[in-house]
Amino acid sequence: MITSSIALLDFLLETREHTETICKPLQIEDYVVQPIEDVSPPKWHLGHTTWFFEDFILKKFKDDYQVYDDHFAFVFNSYYESMGARVVRTDRGNLSRPTVDQVYAYRKYVTNALTALLEENDTDELAQLIEIGIHHEKQHQELLLTDIKYILGNNPLLPTYSSEFQEFKLNPNPAEWLSIPEGIYEIGHKGDGFSYDNELGLHKVYLNSFEISSRLVTNSEYIQFIEAGGYESVLLWHSEGWAWINDNAIKAPLYWHKNDNYYEYYGLNGLQKLNLEAPVTHISYYEAFAYAQWKGLRLPTEFEWEVAQSQFDWGERWEWTESAYLPYPNYTKAPGALGEYNGKFMVSQKTLRGGSVATSNYHTRPTYRNFFHPQLRWQFTGLRLAR
Repeated sequence: MITSSIALLDFLLETREHTETICKPLQIEDYVVQPIEDVSPPKWHLGHTTWFFEDFILKKFKDDYQVYDDHFAFVFNSYYESMGARVVRTDRGNLSRPTVDQVYAYRKYVTNALTALLEENDTDELAQLIEIGIHHEKQHQELLLTDIKYILGNNPLLPTYSSEFQEFKLNPNPAEWLSIPEGIYEIGHKGDGFSYDNELGLHKVYLNSFEISSRLVTNSEYIQFIEAGGYESVLLWHSEGWAWINDNAIKAPLYWHKNDNYYEYYGLNGLQKLNLEAPVTHISYYEAFAYAQWKGLRLPTEFEWEVAQSQFDWGERWEWTESAYLPYPNYTKAPGALGEYNGKFMVSQKTLRGGSVATSNYHTRPTYRNFFHPQLRWQFTGLRLAR
């Protein structure tokens, strides 16, 4: 935990500013678009991360605090059932009001109130909640970038978000198999640094010996799967995955566009010819599983990934694992509304490990557990093979 109130305030202000920096390339019309349920409008992210600080912290710790607007809790609550009524997720794109200017004014109001609060209160309880709020906003910074990409990537004109945004770095090293001996390994977060409750419950697991690839699967390798008829080979797929690709006419990763005899790829820096050596991204768990089946290999479990991660570079793509998203032994939800943060999602989802090019600084770590439903792929999701 950050112990200095000055350091914590700097971290808070840096985080609040970075969210707004992400939005600077946007036009005003971009702020309210919601193409699908999973994607939230940028304006909503700006408001929701502000509401979190207001409802969870300012109302609790600042006796004379006056909420900015009585309607904003209804507008910007996400899934916290215990915090009261809220706008249905699918209706976030209907919020032409409050205006963008009003939301930025709301952000400034709450940030100023937080600054004043930290100057007069330096209790551990407040510091812990502020730190949770900071990392909550960092989570939304990643979601903000991926949602912006989906919004612009589904605009018929495929506009560029920023020509300076680089979505990948090339790994010049060939893939190698890294050997991990059988044994009993300790899993979970330990130490004084920040973590979420779903990383806690330090425990031991037994692993058989295994090998894991030193690098992610690349676009060129994934094209071989496509050209070999991977999307037409029923035996490679889970039943749900097979139904999903056929119901949705899935033939390639998200943002791939077939142009004569080559692929183009829509990235945050615009539409460009697909870089064959870049790691494949925007694939579902179903696709990752089918590719591994085609190779006669498999995905690593999240425990295998955590044990092996110090031997390879990670953080460029969220990596699908073969593990269901479940609580660790002795997992305990936080009291009150914060208990809704992770625990209630521990069903019907797959665990991802690592991070991505959209992940903010100082946010991910080897024990970080992300989670999504197996069909989702608007995040920067890739795969690493194991055997």
